[in-house]
Amino acid sequence: MGDAFDCIVGQPQVREFLRATTANDRISHAYLFAGPAGSNKTQAAYAFAQAILCPKGAKGPRGGRCGACDACDKVMRRKHPDVRYFAPEGANGYLIEQMREMVTDASMAPIQAKKKVYIIDRVDQLGTSAANAFLKTLEEPPGNVVFILLGRTCDGVLPTILSRCQVVPFRHIPASEAAGIVAQNTGASLLHARIAIEACGGSISRAIEFLAAGSARMEFRKRVLDTLERLRHCEDWDVVGMAADLIKAANFPLDAARQQFEQELAQNQDFLAKSALRQLEARQKRQITAKSSECMRQLTSIIRSWIRDVMMICSGCSDLVINQDVLPALQAAAQRATLPSALCALRAVDECEASIAYNVSPEACIDALLFKVKEVIS
Repeated sequence: MGDAFDCIVGQPQVREFLRATTANDRISHAYLFAGPAGSNKTQAAYAFAQAILCPKGAKGPRGGRCGACDACDKVMRRKHPDVRYFAPEGANGYLIEQMREMVTDASMAPIQAKKKVYIIDRVDQLGTSAANAFLKTLEEPPGNVVFILLGRTCDGVLPTILSRCQVVPFRHIPASEAAGIVAQNTGASLLHARIAIEACGGSISRAIEFLAAGSARMEFRKRVLDTLERLRHCEDWDVVGMAADLIKAANFPLDAARQQFEQELAQNQDFLAKSALRQLEARQKRQITAKSSECMRQLTSIIRSWIRDVMMICSGCSDLVINQDVLPALQAAAQRATLPSALCALRAVDECEASIAYNVSPEACIDALLFKVKEVIS
């Protein structure tokens, strides 16, 4: 039988380290999961949280993932009240208010479990002021609190934060290996697995979710690629309308998430205090914001994969094209593009993502990106 850590694909050393840590009950108060994008850090953090909070314990059935208890189910669905996820909410990274909220919350007793787990994503965006608001709690946290920080490199993390964490390094997963992992977990072909990985910015866990969603996400991808193909025939006002349509399609999963949150609030209104309900509502708003950012990243990742393929054709490397199902359209675009101009478009994708991360209007960012792509292929 598997355990909570089976989902940490492509990271065998991390998997065994976390297994041994929980089995021997040697859980530290703070960890830094350091590795490149797509190395499965977030999935590993939730798996670790599940093993920590499971009431059956590490020595129970399936080593911390009994598979039958309410706690395991809630952590798997990312609905457990004692597992809190934080991501930067400010234009330049984390806000001081976010850290103060975390510090206040950490001082309170767990709601359902014996411990509380805080997952802090993109900790490289934790500036000095915000870090100072969090530092004392990180250094001397309550005994029932575990912090899991996620970052791409140790160098990007403030030394005062780094020195207080146990570092868990994550390796880069080669593209061929990542595609094999996704194919094995979904039953998809290697081609579809590679397409899903590209559409999800290199993330294996998101690629698995992408394919598990059935035809909905693949249809969205096709819509984005069709839009890119039609760009060169469009007037400027048409481009603006196409950008709005893509954003609406990208955010479609948010409707289901909002409905689910409303149901959760309604179910808890009768037995939770007003302060607890406000905390629940605030957490739900953060989750919607994070989901919206993920939807935008998926949109820009699909556009990036299309531009990359145009560059491969311009370079005479058609065998490296990933979006093989739209190869004729890519070849037509490559006939009008040059390698330097396509590279400019690729940089525009990076600028678009950075602007969205800094709370610039997604509509304005996608507008500018589509105009840049249109310029390249016209």
